[in-house]
This record gives sequence, structure tokens and C-alpha cells, in this order.
Amino acid sequence: MPASVADERGPGIGRGTADWLCLAATPVFAMMAVLSATSGGEPDLLCAAVHGTSPLNGMAAMYALMSVFHLAPWLRLIAARRA
Repeated sequence: MPASVADERGPGIGRGTADWLCLAATPVFAMMAVLSATSGGEPDLLCAAVHGTSPLNGMAAMYALMSVFHLAPWLRLIAARRA
């Protein structure tokens, strides 16, 4: 269990699973962003008339932002291992 996350929450049953589960969000959202950008599905209704735009739009952009916003547990884990 990441030490810094455990220190903030204190001891408890199921904390280890919850601590490791919070680390799953970033890679899952990053994978979903890549899959959304490369799937070649239907474009958004508002963006259907625009050609040659970046593949990182709509859902792909949302998933990429969500993966960035969920980086905090990873950064805490890396900082704890360096100390």
C-alpha cells in the first residue's frame, strides 16, 4: 500500500485495497483516451462538419484530462519511494 496514502487515512480494514484501487484510474483513463482517439468511430455531431482536426477531441480529450487529474496518487507514490 502506498505509504503516503495510508498515512493520510490511518489504519483500517480494506484501506489497502482502496489505496491500490486509486492508482488504477490514471492508466484506465489513459487507455480509454487512446482507444477513443484511434477507434475511428462517429465524430461528434457539432464537429462533423470540421475535417482535418486533431483526433484528440470529444471523449478522447475528456479521458486524457481525467487521467491527468487522477495523477495525484501516482505522484505521491513516486515521491514516497524517492524519500
